Amino acid sequence: MRSGALACIVLLLVGCKARGTSTSLKDDETPPVADIGSSDVEPNAPAKRAFRGSILSFKGDPASEGESAAQFIQDGLMIVEKGKITQVGTYAELQGSLGGAPVVDYSGQIMVPGFIDTHIHFPQTEMIGAYGEELLKWLETYTFPTERQYKDKEYARSVAKVFLKELLRNGTTTALVFATVHKESSEALFEEAEKLGMRIIIGKVLMDRNAPEWLQDTPQTAYTDSKALIDQWHKKGRLHYAITPRFAPTSTPAQLEQARKLVQECPDCYVHTHVSENKGEVAWVNELFTGVVPAGTSYLGVYDHFGLMTSRAVFAHAVHFDDADFSLLAQKKSAIAFCPTSNLFLGSGLFKLAEARKHKAKVGMGTDIGAGTSFSMLQTLNEAYKVVKLQGGKLSSIEGYYMATLGSARALSLEDKIGSLKAGGEADFVVLDPAPTPLLKFRMAKAKEWQEKLFVLMTLGDDRAVRATYVAGRLAHQRGK
Repeated sequence: MRSGALACIVLLLVGCKARGTSTSLKDDETPPVADIGSSDVEPNAPAKRAFRGSILSFKGDPASEGESAAQFIQDGLMIVEKGKITQVGTYAELQGSLGGAPVVDYSGQIMVPGFIDTHIHFPQTEMIGAYGEELLKWLETYTFPTERQYKDKEYARSVAKVFLKELLRNGTTTALVFATVHKESSEALFEEAEKLGMRIIIGKVLMDRNAPEWLQDTPQTAYTDSKALIDQWHKKGRLHYAITPRFAPTSTPAQLEQARKLVQECPDCYVHTHVSENKGEVAWVNELFTGVVPAGTSYLGVYDHFGLMTSRAVFAHAVHFDDADFSLLAQKKSAIAFCPTSNLFLGSGLFKLAEARKHKAKVGMGTDIGAGTSFSMLQTLNEAYKVVKLQGGKLSSIEGYYMATLGSARALSLEDKIGSLKAGGEADFVVLDPAPTPLLKFRMAKAKEWQEKLFVLMTLGDDRAVRATYVAGRLAHQRGK
């Protein structure tokens, strides 16, 4: 039971006030939640209910449109019915619209759109924090041996459960995910994500050269296995498929032609791959594709040559892009996954966010587990701030939260469904506790404006700051439960 003084500290964002008539959700009182790997998330969730607390959402990009692109309601109410948001506003305005619906009271907490991870590898969950190599050596030493195990579907399923639980525990409700070269690994993750009702985009890796023989497919099996997965899973519920060449060096031109064929046959599938992460990798691509593509074609241009740059293509990293690359990416309406944690961990370099913005390129945030060292989007934004700062720029709190929510939704062409808390949107959201640790509790008492509080949380917060995660209006994670 919290003391009155402590409650006032926690309620700094909304002020100490009476709760009104509502069903308060205390730390020791939570709706029934099924095991995270079971067939349902919150089986007894009412069809209609409301959530009270501070609300942060976005109407546009604060970097180009200013602070008015962000909406912050100190004492807000969000009404949810059958997994969709029906109304968002102040508690004072909307309390008369409840019609007897129960209210879950998160006063003093901040409700934000569910975080969206635009680049992550689920098989690498078990090798996170692997020591001391740059990209190409890191793949050979750690990644390829780890991924060998994922031909065993039950093994893949066991890791998929851990992976999805970690996403939810960190407030991530949507992710664009690499599986392995094995069809079974994608099947296992699709099946587990379907049970949770999460919006997950998955792709079987295409890789027919420059990898161990036991981890290669062929151009033909790349096509047939991917096509079978597309037919079974793409747009099934909230699931989508991504055509996934690992990166240009591990696919022959013949395999990239098969990827082109898949894109032509399924234009609303995603394309997900890596580009320009490491200088050695960039040089290798130039060597491998000399004589295959026109002279002077960049690494990104290789993908364009094979028809893989679509409005649903997401290219992870782009650390070593030049102006021509950014211009091509913007022209094709493809997106970049900015992965600051892994870029720093592998020593790959600093992503040029200012250049991407100058060219109006779509940019989402990615944790890039397992080169990235945290599932937490808050910690990923913490590292993004430092990457930008090292280049003489700044990343404000609202710019960061935008990139992890609506910005990432736009990168995935899903802004009509997720990424903001608005009427008609899907009710994927996270409840952030601004004072989950003694240090944060002390620091928040000194913070003034809500933007500062959000920045402190972005800098010092992690999974402990995630009070609850909701997927399509149902409780999927409750801290401590």
